[in-house]
Amino acid sequence: MYKALTIAGSDSGGGAGIQADLKTFAALQVYGTSVITSVTAQNTLGVQGVWDLPPEAVGRQLDAVLSDIGTDAAKTGMLANAGIIEVVAAKVQEYGLKKLVIDPVMVAKSGDLLLAREARRSLKEKLLPLALVITPNLDEAGVLTGRPVTNEGEMVAAARELHGLGVPYVLVKGGHLAGAATDILFDGREIRRFSTPRLDNRHSHGTGCTLSAAIAAFLARGLAVPEAVAGAKEYIYQALSQGRAIGRGYGPVHHLAAYYSWGD
Repeated sequence: MYKALTIAGSDSGGGAGIQADLKTFAALQVYGTSVITSVTAQNTLGVQGVWDLPPEAVGRQLDAVLSDIGTDAAKTGMLANAGIIEVVAAKVQEYGLKKLVIDPVMVAKSGDLLLAREARRSLKEKLLPLALVITPNLDEAGVLTGRPVTNEGEMVAAARELHGLGVPYVLVKGGHLAGAATDILFDGREIRRFSTPRLDNRHSHGTGCTLSAAIAAFLARGLAVPEAVAGAKEYIYQALSQGRAIGRGYGPVHHLAAYYSWGD
């Protein structure tokens, strides 16, 4: 049985975070385990409250899962502060996790801050070098490099710089640019482009969480990184194509689109 672990925040609205990751793992036939880092009061309109768990609680959850069940791959999502980042980094090293996907979650789609500004240095210095793949969007790549990332050329430059931090594979997501949704993958030698047609659908809550979870699921199943990214890109395209207005704001993607349709 393939296994994947998500280390992320809880989204009470069910569209992103731990909930999205576990749905994605199940859809891709991988057994999912979870470590909750923060609890959010959240819906399609935004984040109404955030409560971060103590780093000790995060560490204990990691011990519980990894000492017994183990995992074939793992991903991180919302890691709200330096204390949480540091305990996750320590446990990744303690248990020798090699297939780690880091989604450097910083800001929710609603604009709410999900990573303390003072924790950015800990993320860059202590956790990113432990990743196999990182998946920043344009804004996150800009924060991590210290300069705007607004076009494909700047995406390539950002990927090269982030690779220099010791990350084997950097996937810079270009979904916020005009035209086709093109992501750039850099492995230190080759630039690969993954494109899908742009969908006219505002209900895209959870796309970043879902893509990184899908990459982790495919890595858990034994795929190499480029193939895992390609599979994840196709999966999120199908999920996004059936995003629906659940609630009054930005609805979620449909993680189980391959199994049933929500209809109109």
